[in-house]
This record gives sequence, structure tokens and C-alpha cells, in this order.
Amino acid sequence: MKRLLIILMAISFSFGLGTPIAAAEENSINSEIIYSILVDRFNNGNPSLQKQVDLDDPLAYHGGDLQGITDKLDSLKELGYTTLVLSPIMKNAPDGYHGYWIEDFFKVDDQYGTMEDLKKLVKEAHKRDMKIILEFVTNYVSLTHPMTEDPEKSDWIKENNEVESFQWLDQAAVLDQTYAEVKQLLKEAADYWIDEADIDGYKFHAADKTNQAFLKELTAHISEKNPDFYMLADILDPENYTGNIVENTEIQAVENNALYEPMANVFSQAGEPVSAVHDAWLQSKQEDGLNYLDNEYTERFTRKLLKNGRSPFTTWKLALTYLYTLPGTPMIFQGSEIPMSTGAFPESQKMVMFNSGDQELSKFINRISSLRAQFPALQKGDYELLDSSGAMSLFKRTYEGESVYIAINNDTESQAISIDGIDSGKQLKGLLGDNLVRVNEQGEFKIGLARETAEVYVVQKDTGLNWLLIGMITGIFAIFIVSVVYLSRKQKKREADA
Repeated sequence: MKRLLIILMAISFSFGLGTPIAAAEENSINSEIIYSILVDRFNNGNPSLQKQVDLDDPLAYHGGDLQGITDKLDSLKELGYTTLVLSPIMKNAPDGYHGYWIEDFFKVDDQYGTMEDLKKLVKEAHKRDMKIILEFVTNYVSLTHPMTEDPEKSDWIKENNEVESFQWLDQAAVLDQTYAEVKQLLKEAADYWIDEADIDGYKFHAADKTNQAFLKELTAHISEKNPDFYMLADILDPENYTGNIVENTEIQAVENNALYEPMANVFSQAGEPVSAVHDAWLQSKQEDGLNYLDNEYTERFTRKLLKNGRSPFTTWKLALTYLYTLPGTPMIFQGSEIPMSTGAFPESQKMVMFNSGDQELSKFINRISSLRAQFPALQKGDYELLDSSGAMSLFKRTYEGESVYIAINNDTESQAISIDGIDSGKQLKGLLGDNLVRVNEQGEFKIGLARETAEVYVVQKDTGLNWLLIGMITGIFAIFIVSVVYLSRKQKKREADA
């Protein structure tokens, strides 16, 4: 079934920009809004966990923990995030704040707390209808893992050919997943966290580096255990990724790395056409991708836009409108709601600065999240680029007869796009800026936007002017004028009598 859907989707891509992209088989992950957390750099909820903390060393623990995440659940819920993806929390070797130097697959790292802390986090998240996904490292262990010193397990480790790719790989041993014992260990580890903590999903780290036959076997095992369990993946080597993980395994979505740079570059510069991002999305062929503007290893999107003299609030509104209405799943890296403006790694991994948040941006995130949750078309509808004018583009998403129009003007001047095919007795109601668009004399609906603005429209019945409301306002205004005149004359009379 997956293979057939991939073929059909590829065929649809070949027809051009004006052809709607049909929604693929319904993927429940697309109904989520993901908030990605680097646990050690998020929030310090338990100051007693300080054994390895060194704030002066960017490559050491900085104090974030599971209690710190629990403490922030209400504010994350308010912003509309439905799913939290946590960096690996299994016990790591010293300084393994990133989670990739595993020493014990069956224990929470002491710097993050205990299994009870994890259970509490999951329980409190579920009370708020939020999900917890753990990043699961299947390929690597620390060089200090007991198996690396056991002669009987020497065959479990294979040569590490990528030491120079990432700074953490120099302390990592690579597991050979063709061995039955290694496969059994990882299956047992996967089962353990599901059974013990009632988590909702895994995000498989470096899924492209996993033995693909084993990845298929492991995800099938998990899916059989819990058919509703989310399984996501990130890619360590995007340039050589073949793009077939979703097709060949039970994994539902993979990070859309091909879209990251085009999206971040276009929206960080005023005047860049939004249609260029759409072209990149078509080329990525990831209709169910995890879409993001930055992560723990990239320069912050806010830093990029500030370099180009753009307003963070204005620009984030444009970028988030696109991100939250695009097919796939929006994935926000911690601190973007502030918005933090640090540089690339390791600066990108600084602790979240909660006290410097932008309230207006938070309100907008809440609003755009609510719209995505309210309208199924924004989660799983067919997708179509209707037209572009300058750096403005107009998109349409349709699901079960409901259409939503998304207009984004990244231009340095006002732009307008006319559309037809809407009944003349209807109007377009703006949900972000409360704009109204009615049919003109040419029988068209002309959507005009000021520079650097965005709007989301729904189709509704054109009720014309609300004469009852206008009459009430006119009556109140008339009474006010009469009262002013009366009081003025009365005051003059008093002054004359005096």
C-alpha cells in the first residue's frame, strides 16, 4: 500500500504547480504540532542534580532535567504544542548531555532524574492531552559501555567510519545490527520504555545509518505491540539519504531536511518569493515530512532574519503561517517561541531563556495552532498553489468539501491575487487579521495583502452588511450626540442665570 501511494504521489508531482496534491493515506502524526526538546538545555527543575553541570563548558551538562519539562507543560500546552519529542534520556557516559553515549539502555541518566520523574512527566502530559516521544539511539553506545570490554561481545561492535562527521562520534562505538543478540537487546530496550513509562512514540536517531532490514523488523515489532505508537526518524547524512524509510518500515514521518534551507533562507529575507519554498517542497517529495525552521545543530532562524534587518515578530508570523499550513507535521525547536537568536552549534544549544519571551509572538503561536487544530483541511487536506504575485503566494487546502485559503506576502510592497471558482453568494473570512473579501464586479475574489503579512481564509455565506448592528451603533451614537448638546445647553443656561 505504501509503495502504491508513493508512486501516485510522484505522478501528481509531475503535473505542475496548479495541480492539487492529493492527501496521502491519512497519517495521524499530521494532526500533531511537535515541540522538540534537548533535555539538558531546556529547564532546570531539580537543582540538586548538579553532579556534572558546568555552565562554562558548552559541551558539558547544563542542568536541564525531566522535572523542568513537567514544570513547563502548562505553558507549552497554551502555545498549542501537542507532542513533545525529548532528546535521548538513557544513562550516558560523562559529558554525554546529547544522549548518544549510552552506557545503559534500561536506566534514566542521573542528570535528568529517575524513572519516576519520567512516569510523572508522561502522566502529567497525558492529563493535558499531550504526547511524549523519546529519541531512541539504536546505532551507538559509549566506548565505555560494558559490552565494549567483553571479549564475548566483541563482534557486536563494528568499525566506526564516521568519526570526523560529528564531534560526539569520537566517543561512540557502532553496533552491528546483523547479530541476533544486538537485535534482541534493542527490541528489549524498546519494549522496556513503552511498558515502564507509557510513552507515546520513538524518534529513531540516525535512521539512515541503521541496518535497514533490522529497522523494518524493529518497527514492525513495536507496531505489533502498539498499533497507535508514533514512530518518527531523523537523518544523519541527508545528502546520501535514499528517501525510502517511510515506504519500507512502519515509521510514519522523517525530518524534511531538503526543505529546511529553502524555507529558512526565503523567510529570513524580505522580497524572496514564497513560491520558491513551494518548489523546494515539491522537489523534497515528502508530503508527510517533519518540517522545521531550525534545530539543535543549525543557526537559529531568528539569528538569520536579524542579519537581514527583519523584525522577528513580523517574520515569524509569515514563516509559522507557512509551516503550520503546509502538508506534514510542524516541528518547533525549543526556544523559538521566545524567540531565541543564538548562532549555530554549540551556541544553538544554550538553555532556553524563558524570561525574555515575546508575548505578541506567543499569542500568534497560540492562534495559528488553534487554526490548525480547528480545521482538518490544514492537517490532511489536498494542497494546491493557486497563484503568485511578486513574493506573495496563495495556497488552497481542501478536505471533505471544506476549503481553506492561505495567503502569504513576503514582498516589500503590497500584492494582490484574484481567484474565481467561489460562489458569488459567499465571502472569504480572514481568521488571523479579521479581513473580509467579497466578490467584485468582475466576479472575482481579489485577495490583497500589505507587505510582510499573512492571512488564512475560510469560505462562508455573504450576509452583507449587518444592518441591525449598524442601526444599534448609529442609535447609540445619536443618543450620545443629543446628550452632549443637551448638557452643553444646560451648562450655558446655568452660567447665564449666575
